[in-house]
Amino acid sequence: MNKIILLSSMLLFLAGAGTANADPRPVRLFLSPASTISSADLMKHIVEKCPNVAMTLDSKKSDFMLEAGGWSGNYKFTVYQHGGVAVYSTTTRMLSNAVKDVCKYVNLPTSTASVK
Repeated sequence: MNKIILLSSMLLFLAGAGTANADPRPVRLFLSPASTISSADLMKHIVEKCPNVAMTLDSKKSDFMLEAGGWSGNYKFTVYQHGGVAVYSTTTRMLSNAVKDVCKYVNLPTSTASVK
């Protein structure tokens, strides 16, 4: 009986460990026309920081819209959920940190609750 309980516990642990390492879901960002940072500069960092995030030219197929502005030493990013509600903002000194912050936000389980 103890062997069955031990084996069941091990199987549950391994099943949980497998789902914890699952790849994050794909996320599509639309770059706001008001953005002053090029998509090429953003993509350089998106590929490094969050490979599950892609940029789309079709706002209707996006999960979020990103307004990316600023200059070296003062980057300001705002994320809007599909439909236009601002849901996240960050200000950083480095472009890579702003992208990292946005990636963290769009990959949070709670950030998908109100998408579409």
